[in-house]
Amino acid sequence: MSQPVEAADETVRADGTPVLTVEGLDVTIGGAARAVRDVSLSLGRGESVGLVGESGSGKSLTCRAVLGVLPPGCEVGQGSITLTVRDGETDAPTELTALSRKGWNGVRGRRVGAVFQDPASYLNPSLTVGRQLTEQLRVGRGLSRSAAHARAVELFAAVGLHRPDELCHQYPHELSGGMLQRVLIAIAVSCEPELLIADEATTALDVVVQAEILDLLGTLRQERGLALLLVTHDLAVVAESCDRVVVMYAGEIVEDGPTAQVLAAPAHPYTQALLRVASIGDWGRRELDIIPGRPPETGENLPGCRFAERCAYAEPECTAGPVALRTLGDGRRARCPLPTRPPGLREPADADALPAAGRTVAAQGAAL
Repeated sequence: MSQPVEAADETVRADGTPVLTVEGLDVTIGGAARAVRDVSLSLGRGESVGLVGESGSGKSLTCRAVLGVLPPGCEVGQGSITLTVRDGETDAPTELTALSRKGWNGVRGRRVGAVFQDPASYLNPSLTVGRQLTEQLRVGRGLSRSAAHARAVELFAAVGLHRPDELCHQYPHELSGGMLQRVLIAIAVSCEPELLIADEATTALDVVVQAEILDLLGTLRQERGLALLLVTHDLAVVAESCDRVVVMYAGEIVEDGPTAQVLAAPAHPYTQALLRVASIGDWGRRELDIIPGRPPETGENLPGCRFAERCAYAEPECTAGPVALRTLGDGRRARCPLPTRPPGLREPADADALPAAGRTVAAQGAAL
């Protein structure tokens, strides 16, 4: 278990105030192919949202659009990305898609932090980890060299790194993968951001370290009032860590809602298919399935539902025209032209049991 993390500001509360609002986001490749289509989602202060889907579903491109670091050739085609941060006693919204490079310098790394899958790729191998954190503190917080070093030691201790003063003088190649991930988390939260994006941050770690990192992210969220966007392909991680889940397929959101409800009774066939290939709750006591077929190519235009070719419930109306993301009630949405629960979906499980099931996954060494 990680140590309690020092709260950054007593005025920061997990009160659900919107921090990130994405509306109608399109990301294009080469100015034409739509790799992300009409994505709308939101995160409140202190809330954790899981963004899940297969590789190539658009999860990482959505996050990179929020961070303003899209790959070459990709750009935001349309839509808005609004970051609302606390400015004294008021909330100040900023439209991120309109920011200049100079404007991003005041947001990225300060208001928005990020943690990625391979921490070694984001750390300079020729600099000690302490220097990399102190430089972030000196630039982002305006601290003196001595004050930045003292704060770096505090942050390394807060994220569960032992002997933090000695650690400051070590290089990335001298640390394990789990330690590097904690270093990256310390850097990401050093300027007290309102939003933290964790993009497959635990994928390359072993089961025990992965559980520790998830516990640390949860502690940071609770203690600092962070809005946490957790990108993963693992539904067990979502069940463990997230208040809400957003399911993406072929660049679109196909379902979202409260995690326990979505995992107990999925309203979209793709979500059901993901559950079939996951070992979570009572689904873990059955033979794991596969999803037949293949997803569409990135940017491929298809009439109607983009999952229809792989869907066991598809009917002619599924490919007759565009399928809207429908509101189902209780904070849930699904992009399916069939009734709320397509025929053949299993009866709802005990929703209250799902978070506990997710928590036991790490101990069982399954799915995580």
